[in-house]
Order: sequence, then C-alpha cells, then structure tokens
Amino acid sequence: METGQQAIIDASLMMDLLAKAAAKTTPHAKRLLDIGCGAGNNTIKTLRYLNGLDCDLVDLSLPMLEKARARILKEKTGEIRLFQGDVREIELGKDTYDVVLAAAVLHHLRDESDWEFVFKKIFDAISPGGSFWISDMVFHDIPVIHELMLEKYKDYLESLGGKEYRAKVFDYIDKEDSPRSLTYQLELMQKVGFEKVEILHKSSCFAAFGGIKTKL
Repeated sequence: METGQQAIIDASLMMDLLAKAAAKTTPHAKRLLDIGCGAGNNTIKTLRYLNGLDCDLVDLSLPMLEKARARILKEKTGEIRLFQGDVREIELGKDTYDVVLAAAVLHHLRDESDWEFVFKKIFDAISPGGSFWISDMVFHDIPVIHELMLEKYKDYLESLGGKEYRAKVFDYIDKEDSPRSLTYQLELMQKVGFEKVEILHKSSCFAAFGGIKTKL
C-alpha cells in the first residue's frame, strides 16, 4: 500500500495525490468507480479521505476483485460491487459516479477510436460536478524528449533490478502497452466534455492528472 508498484515511478505519491484531488474537488461524493482496481489500493487510499463511499470495482481478474473487496471491507465504506471484465464492455450508465479512478490501466487502450470511446464513456458515467483522476505511464510527442524520458526510466528500472529486469519490463511494454502522451490525454478529456483539467504530477514516463465535469 505504501510503496505501490515498484516499476512505476512515484507510484505511492501519485496514489495519494489522486485520493486527495478527489476529496478536494468532489467532497460531496457518494459513489466511486475504480477501473482496473487490482488489489484496491487506490480505492482504499481515497476512502481514507472520503469515508463511506459506495464503491464499484472493475478488473479483468476475479481473484483481484475479491482480494480488493476483502481489503476495502476493512475501511469505512458503503456498498461494494464487483464487475469482472473490460471497461469497454461493461455498462457504466449515465451520471452514475461522483469519482472515477483509473490507475495504470488506460495505457492498454489501442487506437484513437478506442481511446476516445473509453474517455467519452467515462465522461458520460460521471455525474455533473464529479471528477476523473488518472495515474499512468505516458509517452511524449517530441521524439527526442520521448527518448530522453525512456532512458531515464530505463536507468530507474536498472537501479531496481539490473539489466534483466529493465529488459523484462520493456519487453512487456512493447507487447502489451500503447501509452499516449499527457498532452494527448488532456486534450482528449476536453474534447469529450471535461471543461477543467489539471496535472497533479509528472516524472519521466509517469503522470497523475484529471478533470472535473462541470455542473449543469
């Protein structure tokens, strides 16, 4: 919980920033959606600033969902619902959630239509005045800056586990991931309807950011 995923730079800091941003911008929140919840770390952290939320958890792994529920039940929370599957295929409804979290998951989206579909779906699912907070790997639009940041990340991974660990992580990224730049995602958020967007933190290839759905 405190260290986060070691392959993600500043994971613990970004998790705390997402939780605090949700609490500051959406103090009235009643229901939270955690996309790609894993073991529930981000929901747990958020509940410590916004007690008593009803929580909907989405993940591809049923064992992870069950583990997350067991951990979240130890916090002060309301109803917990589990949804096993891909967020692209799960019905989220309209104006359903006050807070949506997506940590280390959206980089799996593929082409432009995929990205826009999911961002619009999430926007529609957020109630007016609600907020959407993301922490994830990001790439860069300027090629030389992209290479600079990748080299910094490679050095970080090598400091953790040597060249073999660095190679393992980048092999996975090449096969499974298709991150977009921070600029691209902020512009996409505005395109689908978020009028206010904000950067919370950025270090190398990782960033925390989000937006607010303006009240009607």
